[in-house]
Amino acid sequence: MNQGKQVTQNILNWLAVVVLVYAMLVAVSTVGSGFKIVSGGASGAEQIFQFASNPFIALILGTLATALVQSSSTVTAVIVGLVAGGLPISIAIPMVMGANMGTTITNTIVSIGHVRQKEDFKRAFSAATVHDFFNLLAVAIFLPLELMFGLLEKLAAAAAHLLVGSSDVSMKGLDFMKPLTKPAVSLVKDVWAFLPSNWTGIAMVITGIIIILFAVTYLGKVLKRVLVGRAKNVLHSAIGKGPVTGICSGALVTVMVQSSSTTTSLMIPLAGSGMFTTKQIYPFTLGANIGTTITALLAATAITGSAAEVALTIALVHFLFNLLAVALIYGLPFLRDLPIKAAERLAEVGSQNKLLAFSYVVGTFFVIPGLMLVAVR
Repeated sequence: MNQGKQVTQNILNWLAVVVLVYAMLVAVSTVGSGFKIVSGGASGAEQIFQFASNPFIALILGTLATALVQSSSTVTAVIVGLVAGGLPISIAIPMVMGANMGTTITNTIVSIGHVRQKEDFKRAFSAATVHDFFNLLAVAIFLPLELMFGLLEKLAAAAAHLLVGSSDVSMKGLDFMKPLTKPAVSLVKDVWAFLPSNWTGIAMVITGIIIILFAVTYLGKVLKRVLVGRAKNVLHSAIGKGPVTGICSGALVTVMVQSSSTTTSLMIPLAGSGMFTTKQIYPFTLGANIGTTITALLAATAITGSAAEVALTIALVHFLFNLLAVALIYGLPFLRDLPIKAAERLAEVGSQNKLLAFSYVVGTFFVIPGLMLVAVR
């Protein structure tokens, strides 16, 4: 009898995990859709990029545009279109690097769902911001190299020249995540449809954050109950077994769901609940960084005509930037642990002073880039 109750309880727990994970996916998509409405989506990103006058400003604007649009894929697509329209590749490359930085805001927002529990928040915030610090270090290394030697542009242009004319490949048909969450996101949008357009977007962002807070709070508790024994061993084999396994898992899952934000966000509750450490999550995050570029790379090969080579060049820049950054930073021991140490230190301070943690999120992704945008006007 007790065994039957245990089986029923396990089934209910796993159903709860599925529902809560789905709720978080919907919440992340809702926040992204809300941001797109407020910012104007792809056209808004394009307007922001009109102020790009030098590589540093381009980097800042790439970060701001992605933080607002909540999709590095959308921003990268806009950049490809702008390059095809005459934007210099030397300006577009820092934009791509900025897009890489801006996309990390989603999992940082998810980590704030643990804010009520100090230790959980410290673990979650550390696991989220390690992505920020890795991308920041990558930009600090590769942007100067790009400005001095044109490293990424030359490598990408040479590869694109060889590849253009090969058979078209596109992963558009494999994007199952959007159809999965679209009905629920549309429902949230319909609820707030009576508001003016921009206010509908703001209401969607707030609703999404509330759902994230709810989902993260209970997902951590349920995961502690279900991830025991064999289930825990399987998950650790996929993510926490070693760096190569973690990187490959992160890349594969991101290619499947076509969103690094989604992939990394799903890891935050696991880190917050103590299931994984920041050091174990780190390689998975790096894999997600690589995985998110493969979709754009394959999609770019479907573009034909005069813009084909340029589109593929920018996609390859994004891919090479992330691949070389992982190889260099994770491959060199004295660089490898810098993002972890910085993230853990920030999480330690942020868990003591929650206002500082909120200020970091708002300041890094919105205030500083926004001030830079105002300055160039």
